[in-house]
Amino acid sequence: MRSGAPEIRVEGASGLSVVVLASLWHTTIMDGLLDGTRRALAEAGVRDVTELRVPGVFELTVAASRVTTGPVDAVVALGVVIRGGTPHFEYVCEAATSGLTNVSQRTGVPIGFGVLTCDDEEQAIARAGLPGSVEDKGYEAAVAALATALTLAPWPRGRG
Repeated sequence: MRSGAPEIRVEGASGLSVVVLASLWHTTIMDGLLDGTRRALAEAGVRDVTELRVPGVFELTVAASRVTTGPVDAVVALGVVIRGGTPHFEYVCEAATSGLTNVSQRTGVPIGFGVLTCDDEEQAIARAGLPGSVEDKGYEAAVAALATALTLAPWPRGRG
């Protein structure tokens, strides 16, 4: 565990409904993120899981907006953006971050943010939960979404 990272235990999540949204770019890294997410959900006993793939990180926001109109307790959003030589990186990262935040705030559905925003592929691989990786952001995003959903369970959605 990294220095300063909390140890979060998820108990009582077996009845939750979770949607996992994953982009298609950077296949190897996404496979690691998805494996970590699946492992966290399985360890928590979550059986109601729907996985949806979208073209890229930019599309995660609209997908999250649509799936949160139904009976879902949490969403895990996974993607990879690697800096290039144009401002595209900043635009996509900002759109995904603010868009997913807005969906979560508007709907009251926790969204685990598993979007890697890295300077290079090496940084992304180090965070993808692959063999030799130092972090497992897919796992962490799923745990964060589940823990938040359980914390907020006493407060019904739509009372804002």
